[in-house]
Amino acid sequence: MYHHVKKLMFTVRVDEPDPRFGNMLLEQFGGANGELAAAMQYSIQGLNCEDPDRKDLLMDIGTEELSHLEVVGSLARLHLKPSKFDREAAEADPLIAIAGGGGVNLFNSQGNAWTADYLKITGELDVDLRSNIAAEARAKIVYERLINFCDDAGTKDALQFLMTREITHMKAFALALESMGKPTFSIGRIAPTPGLVDQFFNDSTGSGDNGEIDTRGPWNEGDGWVFMESPALQSGDPGAAPSIVAESSPSEAFVGFDDLLIDQLRDLLHAEKQLTKALPEMIEAARYDQLRELFTIHLAETEAQVDRLDECFGLLGKKPRAKPCKGMQGLVEEGGEVIKESAKKDDAAADLALIGAVQRVEHYEIAGYTTARNLAQQLRYGAVVALLSKTLAEEENADQLLNQVARSLMSVAKMPAAIEQTLSEDEPTAG
Repeated sequence: MYHHVKKLMFTVRVDEPDPRFGNMLLEQFGGANGELAAAMQYSIQGLNCEDPDRKDLLMDIGTEELSHLEVVGSLARLHLKPSKFDREAAEADPLIAIAGGGGVNLFNSQGNAWTADYLKITGELDVDLRSNIAAEARAKIVYERLINFCDDAGTKDALQFLMTREITHMKAFALALESMGKPTFSIGRIAPTPGLVDQFFNDSTGSGDNGEIDTRGPWNEGDGWVFMESPALQSGDPGAAPSIVAESSPSEAFVGFDDLLIDQLRDLLHAEKQLTKALPEMIEAARYDQLRELFTIHLAETEAQVDRLDECFGLLGKKPRAKPCKGMQGLVEEGGEVIKESAKKDDAAADLALIGAVQRVEHYEIAGYTTARNLAQQLRYGAVVALLSKTLAEEENADQLLNQVARSLMSVAKMPAAIEQTLSEDEPTAG
């Protein structure tokens, strides 16, 4: 039951009424973060709560919020009082002066009516406690802003009291949540999808006009995070699905798949290490700056890909031991022959030959990483899938960039002499 005592929880005093400030105070009377919303939210949560200890907490604070509502209402009424008889004060807010008679009502500072939509009630105690912590934090900020705009000493004292109690309630709710002993991110009863839950999507990329940049921090790296470039950019094929781990149920074990995945990774590790030695020769052999720059960038990517493979082995509990990759060895040897044979070719032809050699390498790697990623997906190794997907996207992107450079070189290359001769013979002569 409720019982009203004819005494305010905090005695209010207003020396200099300010109708405009009274209007601001209505934000904490009938606003989304106000005292009525808090009182109703906590009390209804308490009615629904089957935990007797935390039910008591919710009802205690919910009831206190009703007392806060009375304090805020009394403050607002004193500040709004001049609008009952003063024309200038009434013009500050005709809704209050004319429709409300210069008193308080269930409106916020903008004249919007209070609504139960403000309440956050889920019936899950830990979720509701988190909502309450956030609600108290928002209310604290509103009181802080009101204090900053207030010139009346007595009003400031009351607002300071109310603001302080928001922190008190935050502490109580936080400790109640902690005492439940639930892991921080254990929400509800259905577990999140392994792998997907640890993927951070870098979906806002590039640099902004006001200096915005992509950043890294504890919110997206370290401590189990897998940083992924925007899923929309993971594949050069517009129709390809992004490499998001989104299976809803664990798959059955596949005999031999783990060993096959490790074998594929060891093959790729040796392949990448060979490339880190071969690419510097390609960089030196390239004639055009654009191609040389592309090779340089891909060398840095390849070195990072070696690190990613090492990380994959760590996630799988295996040592990063390479297995001789004869396929890549053959491709690297062919690349060396291309460099030697291109010595006597003109610049465009020499670089086109280099591009052909490197694209064979890219296609070999794309096939290898696709196989390894698919195996990891089947085995539900989400973090490994994310790492392999990033490398696969880099290889596909490198292949596309090589195509672009090749087309550029072809457009500036001279036509073969035989074709030039044929064209000149077919042209009509003057006269």
